[in-house]
Amino acid sequence: MTPKQLDYYFPAEFAPHKATWLSWPHKEASWPGKIQSIFTSYVAFIKALVRFESVNINVCDDIMQVKATQLLQQADVDLTRVNFFIHPTNDAWCRDHGPAFLLNKQDPNKKAIVDWNYNAWGNKYPPFDLDDVIPTKIGNALGLDVFHPEIIMEGGSVDFNGAGTVITSTACLLNPNRNPHLNQSQIEQYLMDYYGQEQVLWVDEGIVGDDTDGHIDDTVRFVNEDTVIAVIEENKQDENYRLLQHNLKQLQQMRLLSGKQLNMVEIPMPNDVIWEDQRLPASYANFYIANQQVIVPTYRCSKDDQVMTIIQQCFPDREIVGIDSTDIIWGLGSFHCLSQQEPERIDL
Repeated sequence: MTPKQLDYYFPAEFAPHKATWLSWPHKEASWPGKIQSIFTSYVAFIKALVRFESVNINVCDDIMQVKATQLLQQADVDLTRVNFFIHPTNDAWCRDHGPAFLLNKQDPNKKAIVDWNYNAWGNKYPPFDLDDVIPTKIGNALGLDVFHPEIIMEGGSVDFNGAGTVITSTACLLNPNRNPHLNQSQIEQYLMDYYGQEQVLWVDEGIVGDDTDGHIDDTVRFVNEDTVIAVIEENKQDENYRLLQHNLKQLQQMRLLSGKQLNMVEIPMPNDVIWEDQRLPASYANFYIANQQVIVPTYRCSKDDQVMTIIQQCFPDREIVGIDSTDIIWGLGSFHCLSQQEPERIDL
C-alpha cells in the first residue's frame, strides 16, 4: 500500500519541527578552492537552529564528528541540541538526498520516511551511492518504516502548503535525466501517493545557473496554505526576467483545492553573484522555515534588507535571521538545499 492509502502525508515546512537534518560538508569539488570559507555561515546556520529545535548531522566518521564538534564549540553552539549520526555521505545537500518524513493523519504517534531514488540531479556529480541510501539509514536509526517508490525525486524540487497541495516544476521533474519512463500524469500520481497530497501544481522554469534543472525552492515557496513567495527579476535585460515572468503568469492562473486563487508575494532576485566567471543560482527563496524563525540567505547585496522585510511580513510570528550565503552559493545551493526538516508528531 502507498503512504497515502495508509493515511500518511508530508507536512508543510512551516509546521512544527522535531529536528533539522544536515549532512556535514566535506566534498571539496562542491566548493572548489573555497570549502573552508563556508563554515562560518554554515555554523551560524546551526547556531540559529538549535535555539528552537534539535539538529541532527550526518557525518562520515568519528574524525569528521570531532572536527565538526570543534567548529561548533568555537562558535558557542549549544551542543546539547546537536546529535551526530555516522552516516557516510558523498555531499552536503541533505534537502535532496535526505529523508522525506511523513506523519499519519489517524495516529499522531506514527511517523515514516520516503526513500526516493537519488542520482545527483541527473547523474551530474557521481558518485552518489552513499547519498542515495541516507533516508533508509536514518529510518533504521530512528526505527521508522521506510517506503521505496523506486523513482528519482529530490526534496528541493517540491514545496507543500500543508493542505493537500504540492508545487513543482516541469523543468526539473520532466527532465529526461530523472525519470524518462514516466510522463507528467504518472509523476503526479507518485507525488500524490507518496507525499499524501491531493493536488499537484506546476510552473515551468528555474533560474539561470541552477544545476538542479529548476528546483522550486529557488523560485516559489509556500508561506501558508494559500500564499506563495514568488521570485521575480526586476531588470528586464536579465536572462531570468522572462523565465520568472512566465512562472508568475502560471501562478496567477492556478487554483487551490478550495477553488481559491493563490495569494502572491513577490521578492526580487539579488544582484548577480559571479565567481570565476560563473553566474551562481543566488536566490532569496532558498530560505529555511525553522521553528520560530525563517533563516534567509543574504548576498552582500543592497536588496538584502528589503527582502528580509518582505519575508517578515509573511511570517509575523517568526524571527527573520539573515545569514551571509555568498560563499555557500558557490556550491550552487544555500540553506534550504542543505537542510531537511523532521516534523513533530502532532495530534490532528
